[in-house]
Amino acid sequence: MSTETYPTTQTSSNALRDAQEQLAQAVSILGYEQSIYDMLATPRRELTVSVPLRRDDGSVELLIGHRVQHNLSRGPAKGGLRYSSTVTLDEVRALAMWMTWKCALVNVPYGGAKGGVRFDPKLYSANEIQRVTRRYTSEIMPLIGPVQDIPAPDIGTDEQVMAWMMDTYSVGHGHTTLGVVTGKPVLLGGSHGRADATSLGVAHIALAAMKYRGMTPTTTTAAVQGFGKVGRSAARFLSDAGVRIVAVSDEYGAIHNPGGIPILELEKHIATAGKVTGFAHAEDLPDRDNLLCLDIDVLIPAAVAGVLRADNARHITAKLIVEGANGPTTHTADEIFRANDQLVVPDILANAGGVLVSYFEWVQANQAYWWSRTDVQNRLRDCMNAAWDRVVSDAEKRQVSLRLAATSLAVETVATAHLMRGLYP
Repeated sequence: MSTETYPTTQTSSNALRDAQEQLAQAVSILGYEQSIYDMLATPRRELTVSVPLRRDDGSVELLIGHRVQHNLSRGPAKGGLRYSSTVTLDEVRALAMWMTWKCALVNVPYGGAKGGVRFDPKLYSANEIQRVTRRYTSEIMPLIGPVQDIPAPDIGTDEQVMAWMMDTYSVGHGHTTLGVVTGKPVLLGGSHGRADATSLGVAHIALAAMKYRGMTPTTTTAAVQGFGKVGRSAARFLSDAGVRIVAVSDEYGAIHNPGGIPILELEKHIATAGKVTGFAHAEDLPDRDNLLCLDIDVLIPAAVAGVLRADNARHITAKLIVEGANGPTTHTADEIFRANDQLVVPDILANAGGVLVSYFEWVQANQAYWWSRTDVQNRLRDCMNAAWDRVVSDAEKRQVSLRLAATSLAVETVATAHLMRGLYP
């Protein structure tokens, strides 16, 4: 079945077009009908809300927020909430779809969702961010709940934002509801190990992929693009495993040291300077994007979508690319990497650690019984390694890329659940 059967709309963002193209390829390889593509390409529900904000100076600013529930066939919706000036509805749609595949791939009984408010939280005070959070939560409250849709932190949000969301929902329902969000502070029903879960999952998968490609950690060099919520801890975990981290970047610039960057020292530098540049044990790169094209073994894009594109993919020489961010590789770049025998580990596998431990947190909240950090991390490792083995086996069996194998496995899981439930009415 040709993927040309499944068109994308001209108004779609690049991320949404890539997500739809990945779905089309999976539907084709699985031999499903057009109706399955149509059902899975279209969100189950989406809500756009206005979020009026009273600024600290008394002025009022109107922000726009979204919440998209992509699929509910396997359970309640699950997905992050991001605060960013680049948030669009199409971006949220794409991220919600990828979240559906991610949950199915690691056998978590959720469907995918995503939310966002279009503003840059760095330009707002903590009190203003709290007002945005509480108003946004109240506007989307009919859609969320511990058995409906469970938000979690994403770009621009953290455990404090989740605490405000949980409190707003709880006040509206007259009782504390710990399971309405995940990624909360441990004192408010959060899980040990949640903060670093995505990063630890990336590290587990990166090490598994190195072994698969015959690479030894102690002789392997890596660069981390995006030294933030995911990239920072992933760099630390990989460094602890013996990998030499030779370059990192953030929104302000990039640094490089061929002999290896001491990650713990860099974290101390960032705590005072607020950025990676100016670090005493590395040189600043003249252009932040130069990091992508360094002579390295492993590249970990851990920032935002669409950074590996047709215009730079041919200059990227890393043998292994492990996606810490959501959607960092465009469809065209994927084809270039595959032609060059560069192994790309897709985001729905590599960064699934976050949703796994979010699921663990939700289970713990529902049971009112919390696990130890060791327990959480051991379960995370076992689930990530099992998913890796499953994807590699399928990719070798079908002779396809890891991305197509992962997406096909996930789509098959979701489509089977949908077909078993039947069509209502």
